Amino acid sequence: MEQWYERLFKNYSRKYDNEGFTQGTIGECDFIEKEINYDKSLKILDVGCGTGRHAIELTKRGYNITGVDLSESMLKRAREKAEEENLKIEFHQQDARNLPFENEFHLVIMLCEGGFSLMETDEMNFQILTGAAKALKPNGKFIFTTLNGLFPLFHSVKEFFEKEAKDDTAQYSENKFDLMTFRDHNITSIVDDSGNKVELKCNERYYVPSEITWLLKSLDFKTIEFFGAKLGAFSRDDKLTTDDFEMLVVAVN
Repeated sequence: MEQWYERLFKNYSRKYDNEGFTQGTIGECDFIEKEINYDKSLKILDVGCGTGRHAIELTKRGYNITGVDLSESMLKRAREKAEEENLKIEFHQQDARNLPFENEFHLVIMLCEGGFSLMETDEMNFQILTGAAKALKPNGKFIFTTLNGLFPLFHSVKEFFEKEAKDDTAQYSENKFDLMTFRDHNITSIVDDSGNKVELKCNERYYVPSEITWLLKSLDFKTIEFFGAKLGAFSRDDKLTTDDFEMLVVAVN
């Protein structure tokens, strides 16, 4: 059965690039560069690369990036954008739950819920972390964002989405947050690239830092740090709080 995230990204690549949450690319890449000490010899894997916004920006800065995504439609747009900039980037259609890489990359990035936390079971989400860990060379770094489970303990997810809503972007309704599973169930409405309105029954998993720590330690990561994931302004000075909707995780194996 086709899952909601597969339906969402079938015909949404151009609209996706206009969403508010995709507008922080420059600042996010600034943070990534700093985390790898501006070493352009390193190989980087972008999991859930979408339309390639981070891969393209990092390639423009001289880095060697491979991008993978489940959606062929999103990858098609990524290739178009790279071609427009005369950039050569490897973009591959891959399921993040079954990545084929082993000890190949110095850095794995997975930003803006690039697969992880969208899966319908915790086991599938763990498979994504496992694949990312396997893709890393020894002493490699893993930088990713995920939904912060501390936020819904103190705030209403429904009110957050209503406040963030803007015309011509995805709209969210009927939010029901389940404290037993830390999953938010909602109806997401989008207008796709063809102008058709699409309604999706979404199911996203929020994680608390202690869960992420346990999952990553079980994959032999030695250092695990948490920060607030402010749009376009990732910073080590921004310690994670209950007011952060997303968390930024930096781990070293």
